[in-house]
Amino acid sequence: MITKELISPKSIVVVGGTDNIHAPGGKVLKNLLDGNFAGDLYVVNPKKDEIQGLKVHHNVEELPNVDLAIMAIAAKFIPDTVKTLTEQKFTKGFIILSAGFSEENEEGARLEAQVVEQINKYDGSLIGPNCIGVLNTNYNGVFTTPIPSLDPKGVDFISGSGATAVFIMESGVPKGLTFNSVYSVGNSAQLGVEEVLEYLDETFDVETSSLVKLLYIEDIDKPEKLLKHASSLIRKGCKIAAIKSGGSEAGSRAASSHTGALASPDVAVDALFKKSGIVRCHSREELTTVASVFMHPQLTGKNIAVITHAGGPAVMLTDTLSNNGLDVPHIEGEKADELVTKLFPGSSVANPIDFLATGTAEQLGDIIDAVNNDFDNIDAMVVIFGSPGLFPVYDVYDLLDEKMKNSRKPIYPVLPSVVNVADEIKHFLAKGRINFPDEVLLGEALAKVYNNSKPVEENIQLPEIDKTKIRSIIDTCDNGYINSEKMMGLLDAAGISRAGEAVVTTKEEAVERANALGLPVVMKVVGPIHKSDVGGVVLNVNDNQTIVAEFERMMQIKDTTAILIQPMLSGTELFVGAKREDKFGHMVLCGLGGIFIEVLEDVQAGLAPLSLDETYSMIQNLNSYGIIKGARGQEGVNEDMFAEIVQRVAALVSVAPEIFEMDLNPLLGSKDKVIAVDARIRIEK
Repeated sequence: MITKELISPKSIVVVGGTDNIHAPGGKVLKNLLDGNFAGDLYVVNPKKDEIQGLKVHHNVEELPNVDLAIMAIAAKFIPDTVKTLTEQKFTKGFIILSAGFSEENEEGARLEAQVVEQINKYDGSLIGPNCIGVLNTNYNGVFTTPIPSLDPKGVDFISGSGATAVFIMESGVPKGLTFNSVYSVGNSAQLGVEEVLEYLDETFDVETSSLVKLLYIEDIDKPEKLLKHASSLIRKGCKIAAIKSGGSEAGSRAASSHTGALASPDVAVDALFKKSGIVRCHSREELTTVASVFMHPQLTGKNIAVITHAGGPAVMLTDTLSNNGLDVPHIEGEKADELVTKLFPGSSVANPIDFLATGTAEQLGDIIDAVNNDFDNIDAMVVIFGSPGLFPVYDVYDLLDEKMKNSRKPIYPVLPSVVNVADEIKHFLAKGRINFPDEVLLGEALAKVYNNSKPVEENIQLPEIDKTKIRSIIDTCDNGYINSEKMMGLLDAAGISRAGEAVVTTKEEAVERANALGLPVVMKVVGPIHKSDVGGVVLNVNDNQTIVAEFERMMQIKDTTAILIQPMLSGTELFVGAKREDKFGHMVLCGLGGIFIEVLEDVQAGLAPLSLDETYSMIQNLNSYGIIKGARGQEGVNEDMFAEIVQRVAALVSVAPEIFEMDLNPLLGSKDKVIAVDARIRIEK
């Protein structure tokens, strides 16, 4: 729970404040003073009578009642100090800057737990320990710099790393990015990224709250909470971008199924962010560039006009936009001819609109007006204008600011001359504007924002499945891969179409059942994990002699316990799988099947439960989607049936969370059916 005393305290004490502004206790006190904190400010230090112009209390017992304590003392002294503040001074807000807690050793973890228990007992809020603090429009409760421009409509930023929070602010400030609040949660002993986001969601007001949230996350401890509140905020009109670091280390762990090998924890993060509508970023510059895009009017179409007086940046931007799904459409016609007469000879309006290095502010204004009013095939503009340092460009940037105030279409300024015209850019940013110094980063960010998924609906409609039958089968299963009979029962209960089949253990039975199913048939070993790798799959068996010969050969393969016989079916090989990922629940994956899953590794993942729209999106975002649609005269796959099977697998694992890994590989898809031909299901209770 986040209390008003943490967010908007009327009094603050810095426990461990000093005159040394190079120490956390001294620097946070200086930042509070420099920020003109409007309430009562106290300092506790046993060795001084005055610090930074403030009268000092020698211990916390001397203090009057105080709302918020910012603590910069050794970890071992903090539990007793917190006890006194909560019990005697009615303190409800705590920011512990100090390290030496759970991040260090078991004793530190014990101290941390003791502190949390005490603060919880009195319904207080704790940020930290081991953090840089909290920064908002009420107080500068951090011991670091920079202190960015604070604005209620600026960015809300929550970070799991204090140092990274500083570096991200340092990336954003030169662009003109403003902040409403910064939360460095440190060890997240009581309040982590998810809890702060929950608070921002539950207190959100469309008129007064920031509409942009940034997250830096090192560990997603509560994915359900993150999903719930991120998607809720986005539905309310917010935009959220996040970095989740540390996703690669577990990706190479051994797995016994195709799904297990492909469904790494980082894939789960991608699926979570996609489901919630969060734009995922992978660097500080990308995060602050995406945030800067968020601070501009929303891009409603993908057609961009590139307006420039320098050819190279325009070409690089055009390439970036085109390569990432946005368009730089050709501009022509009577209005284009009219515009070119207002520019110097040699200018081009074909798009990019190049008005040459000698182009003027007036000409830029004419171009922006024409793009706004005359070219309906353009949705937004990027204006690239730097300087070789020969003359000031204040007039250009002043005009750009004025045009941005009234433009019907978003205008994104790329002002790349951060050295030559540093003063002019500073002048432009002082008007509340944002600069994109790198056109390629802007192009990538625009595409990422435009192509990002919307959050899924709150109440997902799931297909009807036989939950009672599923539970009755699962409850009788032991850990490990289940037998064919139980597997077929689960598929039937989930409504997943499958091929007719028979499991046989004698050659006589093999002949009898194969003929009953109808020749030709497929024969597969039961037991080995990867059947093809051991010669355990034979296709198009069309006579009894071959049935007997292959039965005898295949039964000699190591680990084989029986032979599975199925009708020989045709179609495009598809794949659907599921994998339980710690904390995230089940990931469901789909793609082309058979050997293609290993060769191409072209899969899309979603988190169960899945809406039907999510399953269509997964299928349509496959690189191999053209094959599923039907390429070069080849018959396509019934996409509705494929999407339904993906959703039914998601429904199955939601009812049976004991399913640890599951492969349907291959399914055979044609224009009128999608049928599971082979399956493996592993239980871990």
